[in-house]
Amino acid sequence: MQRTYKTAPGYGLQSHSMRTSNETGVGVTAGPVAGAGNAPVRFDTKIAVLLRDDLEPWQRLNVASFLVSGFGTVSPEVIGEPYEDADGVAYLPMFRQPVLVFEATKEMLTTAHGRALSRALPRAVFTSDLFGTGNDRDNRAAVRAVGTDQLDLVGVAVHGPRNAVDKVVKGARMHP
Repeated sequence: MQRTYKTAPGYGLQSHSMRTSNETGVGVTAGPVAGAGNAPVRFDTKIAVLLRDDLEPWQRLNVASFLVSGFGTVSPEVIGEPYEDADGVAYLPMFRQPVLVFEATKEMLTTAHGRALSRALPRAVFTSDLFGTGNDRDNRAAVRAVGTDQLDLVGVAVHGPRNAVDKVVKGARMHP
């Protein structure tokens, strides 16, 4: 069973929802919730990260961080507004929506990568070769040296319409 991110009791039971826009002008769907001061937000898009299930914990964190780092540059609408604490200290903006993290076998990663390619979704890859490099130039060269079908994937990230991303990650498990 797939877990849902930040849903309030009773959300989704209503037969109607309203279309709103967030700070970046991208449509989101918010449904009314009985007893809730702020209706939960349902995004039209999804960001998903798939990590190979045999990675060490430090590798999982490293791979996930690298994979999502490019989405804000190609899809600026995924970035929210800057943060500020009660003392007026400013912080960088972050994604405006949750990043769902899944784990998968090597074979499942290859399948998901193919699905993302066939749907032309914005995607990022992390291959096992990147653990042996120390900079972006060498990372790009390591990926460029291997054909698409031969990439030894340890992570894939994808962003796009909810249903398209769901089809890409179909069969993967939520990361524990």
